[in-house]
Amino acid sequence: MQRLALGHLSKGIVKLMSNYKPLIVIPLYNHAATVRKVAEEALLLYKDVLVIDDGSTDKGIEKLKGLHLNTLHFDKNKGKGAAIISAAYYAKANGFTHIVTIDADGQHFPSDIPKLLEYSKQHEHSIVIGKRKFENSAAPAASKFGRKFSGFWAKVQTGKTIIDMQSGFRVYPVEVFGKYKFFSRRFAFEIEVIIKALWAGLSVEEVDIEVYYPQNRNERVSHFKLIKDNFRIGILNTYLTMRSMLPVPHKKYVKNDKGELVSLNPFKVVAEQLKSDNNPFHLGCSAAWGSFWGALALPGVRTFILMVGVGWFNLNRAVAFSVDKLAMPPFIPFVCIQVGYFLRHGHFLTEVSWQVLGVQFLQRVWEWVLGSLIVAPVFALIVGGTVYVIGKIMRIGAKKLL
Repeated sequence: MQRLALGHLSKGIVKLMSNYKPLIVIPLYNHAATVRKVAEEALLLYKDVLVIDDGSTDKGIEKLKGLHLNTLHFDKNKGKGAAIISAAYYAKANGFTHIVTIDADGQHFPSDIPKLLEYSKQHEHSIVIGKRKFENSAAPAASKFGRKFSGFWAKVQTGKTIIDMQSGFRVYPVEVFGKYKFFSRRFAFEIEVIIKALWAGLSVEEVDIEVYYPQNRNERVSHFKLIKDNFRIGILNTYLTMRSMLPVPHKKYVKNDKGELVSLNPFKVVAEQLKSDNNPFHLGCSAAWGSFWGALALPGVRTFILMVGVGWFNLNRAVAFSVDKLAMPPFIPFVCIQVGYFLRHGHFLTEVSWQVLGVQFLQRVWEWVLGSLIVAPVFALIVGGTVYVIGKIMRIGAKKLL
């Protein structure tokens, strides 16, 4: 067993080596009873195994004596995310192209590693997640709920469906860690890295794996802190959701002719979208969704529904949240009030006085809500249709230039 120092992960573009070279990484924190078995089974399959002792207090690292593997040690607990990031530094410094993370608690079966790696070799720039089979396991209800909860927010934030966001059994391309800055260092990291990878244009794949949960709950060793870690995940999801709402394109990466991931200018991303066959309709739907909820008189609630819908239906965020601003006061609310007033009284509001606007304020609010039910869908059709036509014209023009 050797203890090695960390190298430095260079910034910028990281070229994927032609010879696929994975490193098995086992983050360890107080799992002395199970870590040796996990490490032994991993060594039966691959010779390159790294155990990162994240400040354990049960001397679990000593259980690995006699095994031909490498270890890194933190003097104090830094968190699973910090351990994985350190593994990426180590992997880059030692010529590995991918890291495979597997928990030390015996929940995962090292025999599934070849399955994940085989899939990873076919998708070298993708993160591959081992999707746990809960159907035939004694998985606790909290784990099942957590998986559904994380999957819901991933859909909102990226528009992609990821079943098992919380599985720690994964294959990461080392290059992923040079693309974004990660704020999380504990359990929330495994959520953050997936969301930001999807934002960057990288794919996330899932492969079914078996999972083991002891029937006796006393045998289960979990370091997930119900209050602290849920608070951290809540803060992270708030940030990720707010960032996903901004009408600013995420930095994208594409694979060039040399097999390298290179950044794509956000304006070029929009240009590329305009050339795609289904883009005008997609942009039109995005504009219609944004303008509809922007015009509807449901302050606060409409923003949340707009945000969830954009993620759920995988709409264009930049378009949806830009046209939403078209419905800001005073023009659209004024139109809504006029329509609502007409529906109530049979004629439009022509008098502007303190009596009409001040004393009868609640009546004007009701007319605003009532009128928005008519104005919002009409406004959505107009804006969505206009964006669709513009996108169609641009796409036709782009094809003529080719």
